[in-house]
Amino acid sequence: MSRSKALQYYILTRVLLAPLMVWLIVTLVFLLLRATPGDPVDAIYGARASAEAKAQLRQQLGLDLPLGLQYLNYLGSLLQLDLGTSLTSRGQTVWDIIGLHFPATVELAVCSMAVALAIGITIGTLSASRPNTPLDVVARLFSIITYSVPPFWAGMILQLIFAVELQWFPLGTRFSLGEAPPNGPTGLYLIDSLLSGNLGQLWVSIHHLALPSLTLGLLLSGIFERIVRVNLQQTLKADYVEAAKARGIPELRILLSHALKNALIPVITILGLTLAALLGGAVLTEVTFSWPGLGNRLYEAISDRDYTTVQGVVVFFASIVVMASIAIDILNAYVDPRIRY
Repeated sequence: MSRSKALQYYILTRVLLAPLMVWLIVTLVFLLLRATPGDPVDAIYGARASAEAKAQLRQQLGLDLPLGLQYLNYLGSLLQLDLGTSLTSRGQTVWDIIGLHFPATVELAVCSMAVALAIGITIGTLSASRPNTPLDVVARLFSIITYSVPPFWAGMILQLIFAVELQWFPLGTRFSLGEAPPNGPTGLYLIDSLLSGNLGQLWVSIHHLALPSLTLGLLLSGIFERIVRVNLQQTLKADYVEAAKARGIPELRILLSHALKNALIPVITILGLTLAALLGGAVLTEVTFSWPGLGNRLYEAISDRDYTTVQGVVVFFASIVVMASIAIDILNAYVDPRIRY
């Protein structure tokens, strides 16, 4: 079988398996939510509501039906792309919640990824070019520490230093309270403020975004530093690099134009999956910084026992991760001709 046909067969297989993966996640979340203690009706009405009122609401929400029937009804709605209506936010559909909060998560994820790539690739390149030196040791310690530090702890420490003590950044939220945020078609404050030409709103948006994106990007940078360091060290030992050195090509040019380009191929896989996970909600960072993203909204829905919102948001996140995984595999196959399926 030729490589192109093998690749087509692999893509078709992955696409056909994607709904199965999403279905498994949906089923698991559906069962886990109902296995955990607590009643969403109590979360809506409170413990002092009458039994009649609770029973009536449970009937309206379909929670009085057998578990199997609830599951089949939910799958039927999903096939129609209906994620349902929030149990705690009356009249607000899950799609409305996603449309309202997902742009904030996208903005945080993209900026954090840019920070992580800039720091990780830079430190990884310096470390690989100077093996077994103090710089290499510091770089390896950096990757271990940043990978192991809990995001919520790092967020609180950086808030305490830069927001409370030094007062360089706001303590939280996405925009200054009492001021009108950018209003545009994308929901991304940076882009909408640029489209409207309002530099004041742009600065306020950057000011609020800086600390959470730096925090999350710093913690993620260790992953990219380690990958770049290991792959670049192997690439620098390749025959074509030795041949380039023998021809008298400057070391910096060999490093940047030849070795680093090939060493970054594995980064594509990690980049896509990490970005998909971030878009799936950096929950701890969003909660720590009171960032009004979809991860923070998911945390609130879990606390409120809002079955419908939790299920809908998880389905949305799972679909992003599955599609990103397929896209990354296809991109890797075209970028690196050595890959065979």
